[in-house]
Amino acid sequence: MPATGMYDLIRANKRNSWLLVMVLCLILAAVAGAGGAYFGGNDPLPSMLVFGMIGLGIAMIGGLTSYFMGAEMIMAVSRAHLADEADQRQLHNVLEELCIASGLPKPKLYIIEDNAPNAFACGRDPQHSAVAVTRGLMDKLSRNELQGVLAHELSHIQNYDILFATMIGILVGSIALLCDMLLRSMRWGVGGRRRSSDERSGGGQAQALLLVVALVLMILAPLFAQILQLAVSRQREYLADTSGAKMTRDPESLARALEKIAADPEPLAAANRGTQHLYIVNPLKGLSETQSWFATHPPLRERIARLRALT
Repeated sequence: MPATGMYDLIRANKRNSWLLVMVLCLILAAVAGAGGAYFGGNDPLPSMLVFGMIGLGIAMIGGLTSYFMGAEMIMAVSRAHLADEADQRQLHNVLEELCIASGLPKPKLYIIEDNAPNAFACGRDPQHSAVAVTRGLMDKLSRNELQGVLAHELSHIQNYDILFATMIGILVGSIALLCDMLLRSMRWGVGGRRRSSDERSGGGQAQALLLVVALVLMILAPLFAQILQLAVSRQREYLADTSGAKMTRDPESLARALEKIAADPEPLAAANRGTQHLYIVNPLKGLSETQSWFATHPPLRERIARLRALT
């Protein structure tokens, strides 16, 4: 039976996120196993198993790192600093009001010194969370619009979106890095010479087929992993918009904030392709937000239309 209510969607998103994490771990293990098959020479099976276990180990290390240190790493990469409570009294007041209304503990509040308006949240749970806003967001949005953006980010924390976004991002990066390393090794012929003397043996054709499968997997695995990551990110933006509007009871302010953020021409220098999916609006200007496999966010018109339909 499909999930229809907001809380049903939250439960479905959590369940699907854990499923996605497991799928990405299996992809990482499969890629490592394919590399083992290539380097295994005449007897590829033991190397496949060993490399596959190493791949699972890499996935576990990446998951633990993102769980315990993901927020700090993302804030450092984004060049964010803690917002002083005395200097940023209004910003702290708005966040405190929303936390009281939602029953959430107050997350750490950071500022990115950039004129492009945008914001994101990160952390592993509501007790270990953080929200970052740019200087441009505070300067260019009204108080109600700022409240709508912060409510959207608190909704990501409340729904445990950011934990999975961080973990998935690190796993996808690990898959891409491992595939790149293995493909470079193949390009330089490492491991291939041991195989050449046995090409005429009975197992030569099977080894050649295994090599083709390994190559295809290494090429397609990063692409498939990124598609899965971005598809989940898009669905979570819809849910955070709805949850944020419910929190403030003012969907129009969030809709106006999305319009202003998207219309602002300044690029966000601190953002990159590894963190773009965290922001409320894609910070990398010039990239189409059409509904495609490679879009990090849902189409903005659709998000705004859904918010205004709530009124």
